[in-house]
Amino acid sequence: MRQAVKLVEARLMDPEQAQRELAELRARVAELEAQVAAQEARPWQATGYYAAYYATTGFMLGALGALASLFFNVVGSLVVGQHPLRLIQVYLTFPLGEQALHLEGGLALAVGCCLYIGTGMLYGMVFQLVLARWAPQARLRERLVWASALALLIWVVNFYGILSWLQPLLFGGRWILTKIPFWVAAATHLVFGWSMALAYPLGTYTPYRRVTDAS
Repeated sequence: MRQAVKLVEARLMDPEQAQRELAELRARVAELEAQVAAQEARPWQATGYYAAYYATTGFMLGALGALASLFFNVVGSLVVGQHPLRLIQVYLTFPLGEQALHLEGGLALAVGCCLYIGTGMLYGMVFQLVLARWAPQARLRERLVWASALALLIWVVNFYGILSWLQPLLFGGRWILTKIPFWVAAATHLVFGWSMALAYPLGTYTPYRRVTDAS
């Protein structure tokens, strides 16, 4: 409204003053257009807890944790003279029952390894989300404490809160609980958790800053 009044007044002014007023208005319009264009060109950046990012990086880093814990079990099995993929044999008793304990090789064990890594990727999301939320700037020692507590919690809930009754209900046995010593199960989860604590910095979110933004 004020701009319209100014235009009406400009008509009543002498031509020179009207030209000056018009030039000022055009300069103001150009300034506003430049501000709008700069805001539209600025890329989106997360300003708080970026859960989707941490879930994605945790999913990828979880594969590393699963491989580390699987390697730990392979070495341990070889040391005590068991099948190197004994953990996968027992792991496969959930879908296959007792017959999985007699698998010696082939596609079934390969699929079991893939399922184990896939499960680790899902748990990796949990670890990365928790560490990013409650220990984002923690040092390695603190992250190891957080990861250890979470790993043992997951072990207790999975083994004694879920599998202890679900596997007998579905497949008629408790092989995961009886064939894996409790200390081996706990150590396997701890190795996974420690691997996630070590790899955590690889999945942290750092906003991209252009040179023009930093200067």
